Order: sequence, then C-alpha cells, then structure tokens
Amino acid sequence: MSRSPLSRALGQWVAVFLKEAKDAWRDRRTLRMVLLLSVVQGPLVLLLVSTLASEKESRIDKREIYLQGLQYAPDLQNFIERQAYGIKAPPADAMDQLATGQLEDAIIVVPPDFEQQLQTLQMPSIAIYANSSSRGSSTSRDVARKLLQAYAQERVALTLVVRGVGVASLKPLEVQEHDMADASARAAQLTGSLIPLYVLIAVLTGAMGAAMDSTAGERERSSLEPLMMNPVSPWALALGKWCAVALLAALIALLTSLSFIPAQFLIRSDALQALFRFDLSDAMHFGLICLPFAGAVSAILMATSVRGKSIKEAQAGNSLVLMTFMLLPLVSLLNDAAEPDWYYLVPSLAQQTLMLHVLRAEPIALWQWLLPSAVGLLVTVAALAYVGRALRSNAVH
Repeated sequence: MSRSPLSRALGQWVAVFLKEAKDAWRDRRTLRMVLLLSVVQGPLVLLLVSTLASEKESRIDKREIYLQGLQYAPDLQNFIERQAYGIKAPPADAMDQLATGQLEDAIIVVPPDFEQQLQTLQMPSIAIYANSSSRGSSTSRDVARKLLQAYAQERVALTLVVRGVGVASLKPLEVQEHDMADASARAAQLTGSLIPLYVLIAVLTGAMGAAMDSTAGERERSSLEPLMMNPVSPWALALGKWCAVALLAALIALLTSLSFIPAQFLIRSDALQALFRFDLSDAMHFGLICLPFAGAVSAILMATSVRGKSIKEAQAGNSLVLMTFMLLPLVSLLNDAAEPDWYYLVPSLAQQTLMLHVLRAEPIALWQWLLPSAVGLLVTVAALAYVGRALRSNAVH
C-alpha cells in the first residue's frame, strides 16, 4: 500500500530530525559545554552584579572620608564627626595614588585660610580630588560632595539665626519624594537588561554552533552530498535540521532561565537580595518568550550558513547576525520614554522588552505575546524557504 505524499514527507522529516539529534548527541563534548554554560552563566551574571552593588554599599557604609588640612577647619571636622563619619589623613603620595587608581577614595583638601574666610563671611574654596575612571572614587566623591553641601547649608542657617532671620526664608518649601515603583520594578532596574540580554546571548551562541554544524559543517565533512542522494525532499531536510537546532536553542533558553532561580542565593548585595525575586513561573515565562526567537534565529543562522563551504566561512556571516541581535536590545536602554509598540516587531528587542515586563511583574497583553510570535514565525518560514531552495538548486555543491 503506497503512502500518501504527506505521510512520506512527515516520515522524511522525522528521519532527518532524529539523525541530526543523534549527531548532536554524539558530539557530547560540545553539547556538554553549551549546556553547562547555560546553567552556569545565570549565577555568574547575578554574582557579578551583586558583587558590584555590594562593593558600592560597603563603600558608602564604611563612612570614612579623607581630608587634607584638617587643622585649618575645626568647625568642618566637628560637623563631619557629628554625621558619624570618620576622618582620615591621606598618605603623603595620595595624589599620585589617586591618579594611578591605587587609591579609590576621594580627598577633600582644605586651604590654610579656610576658617579665616568663613569668619569674615567670604567664600572660601575647598577642593575635592577624585578619579572619575574609578567607580569607588566616584562614589566617595559623591559622599564628600553631599557632606560639604550639608555643611554649607548648616553654616548659612546658623548665620541667619544669629542675625535674627528665620531659616524658613532660606528654604521656603520642603520637597518630599515618593517612589511609586514596587519592589519588582526596582529589582528590574537594578539588574537592568543584563538578565534578558544574557538569556538571548545564550540562545544565539548555542543556536549558531548547531546551525553551522548541520549545514556548513556537513559540507566540510563531505556528508551533506550523500545525504542529498537519498530520496529526501529538500524541504523535509531543511525542516528536520531546523527542528534539531531550534530544539537545542529552546532548551538552552529554558536552562539559562532556570539557572537564575538558585542563583538568587549567591547575591551578595543585601539591597538587591531583598528586591530580586525570580521563581519557576518567571523562568517558564522566559522560556515561552524565547521560543519564537529560538526558532527564528535558528532558521536565520542556517540560511547564512547553508552556502558556506566550511564552518570558518560560515562564521563570517553568522558573526554579523550575532552582533545585530546582540545590539538591538540596546535600543531600549537609550530610550528614556515609554516603550513604543514597534519594539514588538523586532526580534530580540521584543523578547527583551517582554522579559523586562516579567521581571517588573507587569501584566502582558495578549497582542504583546502574539505579535513577536507572528514575526518569529514569518522569519522562520522565509529563512527555511531559502534553505530549502538552496538545497534544491544544489547551491551547496
């Protein structure tokens, strides 16, 4: 009994898919490395972010300030100590250390006539030396600036009181700030686009290796021509290879997302640990969001690799694809206004936007789910059609 064309094509597709999956499983070293990176990079990202935040918190909580010329400003010394800050004399070569980055604290330099100018109601000049290329020095500079501003306000208030002028005339109104963002939104701001970006990068790098190996890699190993001699439709061949690559990319997206759940316990910053919450539901949402992207990028990478005579040759085109999809999410970082709707039409940018919604615990409308999925489907179909035509026309000879 003859089989129908549909069942025959389906059988061919399944056979190619199983063959590609078996080939990928045989290359266990590469597969192990890709999957291991997917699991490890989540904790590494959060550990890096939390370490930087923890260093900044500890520098602020240290409550120490370098001050040169302390003997010229006893009143300033009294004020700083009343703010529960310790005062340290800078080393003799402090300026050289600050310039070379060895010293990561700002230095307040008081001139010899500082107190005299204050008593005669002149405007003395006081300097803050810092190294803007050092994150620690910049933080210490901000602390020193706030202390001096508070000291200046206190001096003005005391001068007005002595002269019988109400302090309220200096400060006619009081501004109260209220942050309306909830804990999830603040945590998303702290982690920024790092988590979504790393998930997307993991999908891209994992799919690129598999896509090149199933097209240009087989051409280089001279195993694609014998495969084309079999009674297999080019379309079934393209679809079967794509399913194997897309499945690996989707698995990487899920594993990378799941890795952020235990990674929370490695966060070293108390503020970030109190705000950041990532559970199984968030990880599953990340995986669903990345599904259309995994399928589309797998098809695109196969399309750019199918004409390559070797993996090295295919890497040139795929590097451009990789860079493009990695740079697109940066568009949202440069936009301070509300996100426009066209974000959801751009692969990788749409996925990053949706993942940020998940991190902020914001509701996602149905059209925000469907639009990126539709775009991903169209891109996948177009790229696979190109791969099928290339195989059919023997463009890979």
